[in-house]
Amino acid sequence: MQEPTYLILTALAARPLHGYGIVQQVTQLSDGEVNLRPGTLYGALDRLDQQGLIAVDREEAVDGRLRRYYRLSDDGAAALAEQSQRLRRRADAADRNLALRPHTAGGAA
Repeated sequence: MQEPTYLILTALAARPLHGYGIVQQVTQLSDGEVNLRPGTLYGALDRLDQQGLIAVDREEAVDGRLRRYYRLSDDGAAALAEQSQRLRRRADAADRNLALRPHTAGGAA
C-alpha cells in the first residue's frame, strides 16, 4: 500500500470527511510531508471506492456546490489495520538492527 493511500484510509478511520477535509488530515498526519493535489486525491478516492475500501457516506450542497463525504468501509478498516501491523513489524525490525549497529568515535560510519 502506497503512503498516500495509507494516509487517506487513516484520515477516514475516525469519521467521514469531504475531499478538502481529507487533504487537511493527510497533511496533518504526515507532519506536512504529504500534500495531496486534487487530481491525485480524487483519483485515489475513485480507486479506493472501486476496491470497496471506502464508500460515499453522504452528499451535501454547500454554497451551490455538491460536497461528497467519504467513509472507511469495513474492508477498508481491515486493510488499514493489516497495513499498520505490517509497518509496525518493519519499524521494529529496523529498530532491532539499529541497536546492533556498531558505534564509532565521532559519529562517523
